[in-house]
Amino acid sequence: MEELVAAGPVRQFRWYKGRTFYSGWYWSSTTGAMVVYESRLELARILLADFDPSVRGIVAQPFLMRGQVGGRERSHVPDLLLSHADGSVTVVDVKPAHRLSDPKVVEVFDWTAAAVGVRGWAFETWSGTDPVLLENIRFLAGYRRRSVIDHRLSDAVVGLVGEQSTLGGVERAAEPAGPPQRVRPLLLHLLWAGVLATDLSLPLGAGSPVWRAQVEVG
Repeated sequence: MEELVAAGPVRQFRWYKGRTFYSGWYWSSTTGAMVVYESRLELARILLADFDPSVRGIVAQPFLMRGQVGGRERSHVPDLLLSHADGSVTVVDVKPAHRLSDPKVVEVFDWTAAAVGVRGWAFETWSGTDPVLLENIRFLAGYRRRSVIDHRLSDAVVGLVGEQSTLGGVERAAEPAGPPQRVRPLLLHLLWAGVLATDLSLPLGAGSPVWRAQVEVG
């Protein structure tokens, strides 16, 4: 499993004019490495995985499957493999919702689920999530890099949570320790890192409630 998690994509991506899919690379704070994606929908699932504290490894296009499906030779490369802190593994295929009823897609996904299930792995088909939740996580991902945050203020800022019940309240109360342009990025990073928590089902703003989570300041 360690070799699989450390491996690169099993196929190459080509960028060309007129391509209908948006491909690129995403730097994962979970792995400290780049993860390739073929579409915006796939990028969205990678963002959720990177934000998930249970995820320890994210591999795009992790392996090639070959076999007989419906009496025909078929091959398939799943979109993602996620390894978790408890040792479990989830294989993910990303598809727009309108394609999930396509008989060919159903056939391949059923085959994939059965094949990875033999290894004790879970299989997930993913077509999207709550748009507010996703946009909040996408926004917080802009503050995921620890190296650009002033962590000298962490103890002071976290110490204000409880005395202050909103993000804006913490930011204002922290002004003696640091200006908003240093405190706000730190607050958003601490939300990404799971040190602080808020209700991500609602749009983020100064009035968003904030509380301490179970992750230590580091």
